[in-house]
Amino acid sequence: MTFDVTVPVLIIGAGACGAVAALAVADAGIAPLVVEQDDRPGGSTGMSQGLFCAAGTLSQREHGVDDDAAIFFADIMAKSRGGANPAIAMAIAEHSALALEWLRSAHGLPWELDTRFKASYGNSRLRVHGWPGHGGLDMVQLLHRRMADAQIDVLMKTRLVDIIANPDGVVRGVALRRADGEVEMVGCEALVLACGGFGANRALTSRHMPETDTIRYNGHEGSRGDAILLGQKLGAAVGDMGSYQGYAMLTDPQAITVPPGILLEGGMIVNADGDRFTDETLDIAGMVHPLCRQRDALGWVVFDAEIERRCAHIPEIQALIDLKAAKAADTVADLADRTGMDADRLGTALMAAHSAARMGIADSLRRIWQNDAPPPTPPYRALRVTGALYHTQGGLEIDADARVLKEDGSIMPNLFAGGGSARSVSGPSSWGYLPAMGLTTAVVLGHIAGTSAARLVKSSSGTTRQ
Repeated sequence: MTFDVTVPVLIIGAGACGAVAALAVADAGIAPLVVEQDDRPGGSTGMSQGLFCAAGTLSQREHGVDDDAAIFFADIMAKSRGGANPAIAMAIAEHSALALEWLRSAHGLPWELDTRFKASYGNSRLRVHGWPGHGGLDMVQLLHRRMADAQIDVLMKTRLVDIIANPDGVVRGVALRRADGEVEMVGCEALVLACGGFGANRALTSRHMPETDTIRYNGHEGSRGDAILLGQKLGAAVGDMGSYQGYAMLTDPQAITVPPGILLEGGMIVNADGDRFTDETLDIAGMVHPLCRQRDALGWVVFDAEIERRCAHIPEIQALIDLKAAKAADTVADLADRTGMDADRLGTALMAAHSAARMGIADSLRRIWQNDAPPPTPPYRALRVTGALYHTQGGLEIDADARVLKEDGSIMPNLFAGGGSARSVSGPSSWGYLPAMGLTTAVVLGHIAGTSAARLVKSSSGTTRQ
């Protein structure tokens, strides 16, 4: 095989995972080449809230939060009911703070602990970090500015179409299709697959997670599973292909995500008739299924003006406020009239929640109402929501160094994966998903994959950046 050009490290995907991997490679003194199928930075990262988890950070210590890798690992394994790959879970837990502090100190990324994102949905500590007032699109654009500062080449509108490898699994290069349809052969010493998952590939989601067939997809349309399928052609193993993040709070018709903070501050979800049907604080991803079983698969997130005020710092909430998307009312009867709910049933749901809160006991759905987050009171707000599939969490099996593994458990020496291309730590289904874990695996595995790829290249050839 003759290649048009050969590079030390080739990275497929320029979202958070690929950008972080590229910065790690460049910091090791090696010039990577990054390939991105879209015409601008964004992808799954751009559709996210820009939040990810890290344990043992300086920002946590500044806020008096006692957290470390061991606690984070235990939370991952507990939420996934022991189904997560322990090696990947430990690698993410141990490297999360390292990746965050490196990006802050070496590249000036302004991430800090989000103290308003309560420990919830499986996280036993405050560990969600973000860039205050900004979301995922801001994050990926900032990462691209840092790549430009580091003089990292990025080929946009270029798609991976094949991986060329020796019979022993050593990758030699790839075939890339450019925007004009021309196919270019690029050789590499190490290949990092940092593409999205396979949420946009309905054939794959139907095969591995058929329960999502009836819900809409609210992820990046480029997430077709290309890297996963090409890896499998080479004999790579996959894991947790039935794992995904579903979400029960995609506004209809605005298609803006209602963030979990609305529920954690005291909001509730009711169906089109005004009845509650789930504990809103139990399962952030799996909650999509009880919603989809309701009439017309629609519901209402009911909250109040004070909850809205406490969450107004979140970009999605501010966008919904600007759009005047929420139905507002001073009484239950008026709210029911504005939303089409049954006033008696909605009133019963609210009264039952307030009664449980006053008595300090779990309600009939086992939700325990916190003193600092009571049920809604007038003036009310309501947003109509539906369920959606946001992104998949299964993918290529990797080890603690983000090296792709074959079906027999042996490593593919110079093939690495992270983000949506790799197996995550949510176990086999939706119920194992921790908040912000999609971006957590993108950032942390991007750092691990980039560092590992650079180490391999330096040890094998001594290639350095010109």
